[in-house]
Order: sequence, then structure tokens, then C-alpha cells
Amino acid sequence: MKSQFLPRTGRLVGVDYGTVRIGLAITDQSQSISSPLEIYNRRNERLDQQFFQQLIERQQVAGFVVGLPVHLSGEASQLSEASLQFGKWLTDITACPVTWFDERFTSSMASEIFQEVNRTRAQRKKLLDKLAAQILLRNYLESDREHPAPIRGLD
Repeated sequence: MKSQFLPRTGRLVGVDYGTVRIGLAITDQSQSISSPLEIYNRRNERLDQQFFQQLIERQQVAGFVVGLPVHLSGEASQLSEASLQFGKWLTDITACPVTWFDERFTSSMASEIFQEVNRTRAQRKKLLDKLAAQILLRNYLESDREHPAPIRGLD
């Protein structure tokens, strides 16, 4: 599956993909700031589709950045295929372009940030996916989008 180039203006949504919860973050129109948006608890394919279609209308989404889970070595992981399939599904149901971006360390970075704030463990867990999506999106915005680092093990 090939990543698509995303437009340089318009709101992008960062997606911390999970089989149960999906963390979401969003940029401003100029793509200079990323902010946590929400955590979506998956239900079924019909309701998931409805949620994402409403999201692109409500937020005027220009594209998606889906986190791609890879090993520390930079090779694709078992979860990479699920992330690729989810991104393809997003394109199919929304007609928005999707790119994938290495999500190594986003959850651990989010977890470190929450260690420093006065929140209970349950509160931190609830917000973790949303913050991980924001970190992923920020990293994408700061990257060389035209020349992404290759992920070994993906065809």
C-alpha cells in the first residue's frame, strides 16, 4: 500500500490506530499546530464509517496521517498490516488521502508526559491514545514529507 501525498493546507487528522480505541488529533488549516481531538471507541463497521464520514464533514478534513507500528529496528510489525488496512478503509469510505507515519515512541512519549501531571492512572490511560495521536501528527508535520524514511518489510 502506497502512502499518498497530503495537501500542504487544510486540516489533517492524526490517527493512533487501535482495535478497540482510536486516538485522534487534528491540525489547524495551515498545518502548523497539532492538537488532541478525541478518543473514538470502535463499535462496528457501519457506526465506525458513519463516525469518520461525519468527522471529515464536521472538521473539514483534508487528509489522514495513520500511525504505522514498527519495531525498534525499523521493520514492519505484525500490527503494521492492520494499520495499513485501516488506512485503506479510511480512503475508501471518505475519499480523503491517507499517509502512514512511523509511530515508534509516540505512546511512550505520551506516557512520560502524563507521568509528570497530576492524574490518576485511569485518567492517564483514557487520554493516552489522544496524546499519542497528537505526537504522531506533530512528528509528521516536522518531517520531510516528500522523502519519508522507508519501513523495511512492507511491500
